[in-house]
Amino acid sequence: MVDDEENARIGLSRLLAKEGFLVDSVANGFEALNYLREQEVNLIVTDINMPEMNGITFLKELNRSYPSSNVIMITAYGGVESYIEAMNLGAFEYINKPVKIDELKSILKKIFKETSH
Repeated sequence: MVDDEENARIGLSRLLAKEGFLVDSVANGFEALNYLREQEVNLIVTDINMPEMNGITFLKELNRSYPSSNVIMITAYGGVESYIEAMNLGAFEYINKPVKIDELKSILKKIFKETSH
């Protein structure tokens, strides 16, 4: 979980943990890239609007270094342009905040069903 907003990061991490996922969280794209150098992950959920490195730039870095990453983009400030860019860069899904747990669970089922083949 990558989000500069601490309450959102902790809240979503707890929701995912309650669903049975092992969740680690960091505050920005730089921390996430450092974390990924040490730890393999199955899914990255990242905010788009973050200081220092926004979610789109982070997604571009993931494509370079970790091209098979499953990424869900989340944002409170969604727009058509950022949606199109994120999807063209290979994001699995793009959802708006506040995140609805049923929507997220449905996306997670799709991701893990597709990656289990």
